[in-house]
Amino acid sequence: MDEFDDADVSWIGRTFTSDVGWQLLEELVAIPDRMAGTTGERVALEHTRDALDTAGVRDARIEPFDVQGWQRGDSRLLADDGEIRPRRDQIALPRSPEGSVTGELLDLDHGLPSDFEERSGEIDGSVVMVSTTVPDDYDRFIHRREKYYYAVEHGATAFLFANHVDGGLPPTGSVGSDESPIGEIPAMGVSKELGAQLSRERVGESITVEVDAEIAPAESGNVVAEIGPESDEEVVVSSHVDAHDIAEGAMDNGAGTATVVEVARALVDREDELDTRVRFRCFGAEEVGLVGSSLTADGTDLDAIRAIVNVDSNVAARTVKLDYHGFDELQAAAEAVADRFDHPVRVDGSPVPHSDHWPFVREGVPGYMVSGATEGRDRGWGHTHADTLDKLESRNLREQAILLTELVVELADGETEIARRDRTEIAADLEADGAAAGMKVTGDWPFEE
Repeated sequence: MDEFDDADVSWIGRTFTSDVGWQLLEELVAIPDRMAGTTGERVALEHTRDALDTAGVRDARIEPFDVQGWQRGDSRLLADDGEIRPRRDQIALPRSPEGSVTGELLDLDHGLPSDFEERSGEIDGSVVMVSTTVPDDYDRFIHRREKYYYAVEHGATAFLFANHVDGGLPPTGSVGSDESPIGEIPAMGVSKELGAQLSRERVGESITVEVDAEIAPAESGNVVAEIGPESDEEVVVSSHVDAHDIAEGAMDNGAGTATVVEVARALVDREDELDTRVRFRCFGAEEVGLVGSSLTADGTDLDAIRAIVNVDSNVAARTVKLDYHGFDELQAAAEAVADRFDHPVRVDGSPVPHSDHWPFVREGVPGYMVSGATEGRDRGWGHTHADTLDKLESRNLREQAILLTELVVELADGETEIARRDRTEIAADLEADGAAAGMKVTGDWPFEE
């Protein structure tokens, strides 16, 4: 801690006693529905803009954009002997098409690529059910959308996504792609308990999947603000404001947006230390395909971005995790901050092709994915009814805001050099990590073959 001997560290105390971020978090979770394109999301964007403005940064505003709207209606499972209960344990997956389809239930366990290949002859015309997780010894995590598109590719009539977490918690999460925002077959999430019941009692039986939804054009938006000098380069600090409609969205991602606002407040104290502008971007419509961040990346001079620090689902764990995507200087900066504060930080260089850093990182922009260092490869309470404020602690938010404030100051230092990476290097990392195969299935592979 000798580095702080001659420094003004009063900002640390103010950040650790601040309630600015936590207050915004409470405001966000009080909104009944922050689904992309809804009135609730708009209210959340306004709260975020106002919080940034109150924190003292410049030109806090909302930049609107069009989005494919999807609002949940009534959905249910039926069998020949009547409705399958409990209804609370089954929900449509966002961007599922409307409709009613029937097929024999086929349980494909974890839904690994090999599971689909080995039983490909049984899938055509069936209702496929898979787990939200993969075996602990499997070499990579398989995203929901990858499993969904395996089901589509093999001719399934519908897709059931069964949680592996106890508690009567049906999981949510969008389907569809950039080119076709609405998926091709009806999709539902079911709780672990209902999934076990279906596997035990209904495999081989005819079941009907009914999905009702309001599907229409809608409007989302991004919150933007800035601080620091009017420099040619900038450091971007980002999060997403939207959340799934079935819960408070406290961890995912009220926490990330609250942290960004707390960092903004702290940087006001340290503005004279910034050699580079810092731009805050709190994106809309992340949960339905990274829409807000993708539009921003497509319309921005990416060469002007020194680095992006994207905060998503961070406060549920005390230790912050920084995925640095193979950018050596980002690893060094994270470890330097951890050493400076004698505070644990977990770093990982593996590619994370999800969340709002990705439209930038895939183009070679140095970027972090900032999250909580939880055990395991899945999202735990995330994307379920249980993503609620009681799971989080204000201490974690404040500690992480202190570390991230220092990290942003480090990145905005004119003497900090951060080399960009070539797109071919990013693609090679995805191939080596095993993520490329799934991205090609879902239509998310942005690289030429």
